[in-house]
Amino acid sequence: MSRPNLLLGVNIDHVVTLRQARYRQMLDSPNAEPSVLAAALTAETAGAHSITVHLRADRRHIQDADVALLRREIRTKLNLEMGNTAEILAIALQVRPDFVCMVPENREEVTTEGGLDVAGQRAALRATVKALQDNGTRVSMFIDPDLEQVRASADIGAAMIELHTGTFANATGASRAAEVARLQAAAELGHELGLQINAGHGLTTTNLPDLWSVPNLAELNIGHHIVSRAIFIGLDAAVREMLAVMATYPAA
Repeated sequence: MSRPNLLLGVNIDHVVTLRQARYRQMLDSPNAEPSVLAAALTAETAGAHSITVHLRADRRHIQDADVALLRREIRTKLNLEMGNTAEILAIALQVRPDFVCMVPENREEVTTEGGLDVAGQRAALRATVKALQDNGTRVSMFIDPDLEQVRASADIGAAMIELHTGTFANATGASRAAEVARLQAAAELGHELGLQINAGHGLTTTNLPDLWSVPNLAELNIGHHIVSRAIFIGLDAAVREMLAVMATYPAA
């Protein structure tokens, strides 16, 4: 049986990074732009299957009101990335996104720098997963392609894992081949354990084909490259360009 088409979640955090650069203290201004909702709706029209945003504790880009607005207005699925804190969990339980992806979060990092240590935080994460899933939200763990972390994600009750592809994306030659092998092993084990296999971080239209030997991929979450391409060709075209490359993912 062939696998279903590979799905695309478009992360629009960096659309809001641009807005915050000028309007952080003036979000009620009629000039506050670019619009997070317009970006989401454009991505959906272009074929995105879900919209991803990361509500960080320091609110450096996405704001609480952005999450609420997207929950009300988008037509596809909302994927909320979040650290495991009581404050953000309370918001997630109120907003009820379709998906939550649990991520590590460090105040000094510019962007997420690696996978979550699920194995070292089982008790706290298990409680959060249960609260979210009891509330109707499917939960994913953003992890490095480490077999211990895959097993821990299944053990705490997560429905999905999102494999961190940042190391893969930044590697070349033999180093990239070794990282692909790690991703293959993690995807195979996750699939055997009944987890949905997603991936994301640092993915571009250029490096995606090197990822195609990784089996059982269901969804990719991609933001920075799409927003970067949008500067030159527009957001609609950037999403469609990514989807065209994703359509070459081989069937099972």
